[in-house]
Amino acid sequence: MSVAPAQGSRTTSAGWLASVLCAGLLTACSDTSGSKDSDDSADDGPTSSSSTSTGPEPGAAPTIPARPPHPVSLPALMQKSYDGRALTLGAEGASTSAYTQHTVSYLSGTMKVSGLMNVPTGKGPFPALVLAHGYIDPAYYDNGQGMRREQDYLARAGYVTLHVDYRGHAFSDPAPRAEESLRLGYTEDVINAVLALRRWRGPVDDDRIGLVGRSMGGGVIYNALTVQPGLVDAAVVFAPVSSDTVDNFERWTRPERGEVATRILARYGEPRTHRRFWRNVSPRTFFGRVTEPLMIHHGTSDDSCPLPWSRRTVRALQAHGKRVTFHVYPGEEHAFGPQWTLSMERTVRFLRRTLS
Repeated sequence: MSVAPAQGSRTTSAGWLASVLCAGLLTACSDTSGSKDSDDSADDGPTSSSSTSTGPEPGAAPTIPARPPHPVSLPALMQKSYDGRALTLGAEGASTSAYTQHTVSYLSGTMKVSGLMNVPTGKGPFPALVLAHGYIDPAYYDNGQGMRREQDYLARAGYVTLHVDYRGHAFSDPAPRAEESLRLGYTEDVINAVLALRRWRGPVDDDRIGLVGRSMGGGVIYNALTVQPGLVDAAVVFAPVSSDTVDNFERWTRPERGEVATRILARYGEPRTHRRFWRNVSPRTFFGRVTEPLMIHHGTSDDSCPLPWSRRTVRALQAHGKRVTFHVYPGEEHAFGPQWTLSMERTVRFLRRTLS
């Protein structure tokens, strides 16, 4: 484990955005033409942060981009304001003696997003975790699907768990262009879920909130940590995708989803010739912004998300002096089997230490 500078305060981008507007430096962006940037082929790095940047000091204002970011990019998400609200409990689900379960909904911008919440039995307030699941075809996805055993384990350990369905899933509002936007909207949904929990009048300890993600959800967590540093206190990911979005595109989208890949490439260009765009949708580019301690679990026999992806992620975080704990599980596959309990025990010990 390497030690990073002290964690910054929790802030959203609202204050910075106001100052930029006052300076007349921010131009509104809208993706209306679908055309590619004419100079994206230049290998001149991201629009708002260099890949070798050490990131802002805690409490420092983010770097103002030299030009408005592409609307489909992490820098564009960095310029947004977030105010997750209207967290509403719905029908009771599979409650136990250890916790009460409810379907929930909240607002992520103008979109309604559904989820599943477990609230431990007792008075509280309890620390809380927002969970980001891996890829499941939205056409077949059910409310709360994807991390059910983690939800149960963590609720029994005393955590409020809010499992986010994402836009376009379960009871959430439709998101027909989610794929063309490289699913970056899922990152907004997770950020707004944290803020919705803070605004909720339920038994949540506002000062002890973390993120947990699996597979694709691990990538969503990486994005959230770079877009909103200081939002939470800690994060844990299991068998995560690559922190370089090109790896994920080449691993799944191009070979397995040709029609979607064609639309994406027509809009944004090939990774080898439009490097700026692809860097700006990759969280690794912005690891210098991360302020939270992170734990990563990965098995050596994972044939979905290769272990070397996490090794490169860890090296990139350590290069920026970030706090990362990396557990490798010999023989463990993508879904985790024999060593899943060990991974959860380590997770709870980590969360108890970092959410104290």
